[in-house]
Amino acid sequence: MSHNLSRCIIRSSPRKGVQMAYKFPSDEWIKALRDMLNASESYQRSAKDWEGDFLFIAEPDDAYPETAYLHLQLYHGSCPGAAMMDLDDLPETEYTINAPFTTWRKVIDGKLDPIQGMMTGQLKLKGNLMKIMRYPKAAQEIVACCAKIPTEW
Repeated sequence: MSHNLSRCIIRSSPRKGVQMAYKFPSDEWIKALRDMLNASESYQRSAKDWEGDFLFIAEPDDAYPETAYLHLQLYHGSCPGAAMMDLDDLPETEYTINAPFTTWRKVIDGKLDPIQGMMTGQLKLKGNLMKIMRYPKAAQEIVACCAKIPTEW
């Protein structure tokens, strides 16, 4: 696993020792998620039939001043690619999910279930919600992998 550490922060705590934390949102953070998904047997099982890329858009709010675009390629239980993108370079994706930065933090921290967030409009989905709802375990595994990434907010 190699990461460009330009947006990586080193944290130290008495219990955990030195730990790298990835700034959210960043290219390093989304690539760390890719690596977590590819290492997760439970994600691979739950998403073995899944096909469809995501574009996650973190919108500005009081906690984060700009829009960020995170692209995640997902195919049959693997994640072949992930990148933070510029607006001019955005690929076509099957799904786009928009939410303010603070809402994404709730999802990553495990305080908001992503499917519930889509159903209640806290996460704005462009794409087939019924297809996503057929894979709730895969969505939970993605969030579980997000929660394992040491994140600097």
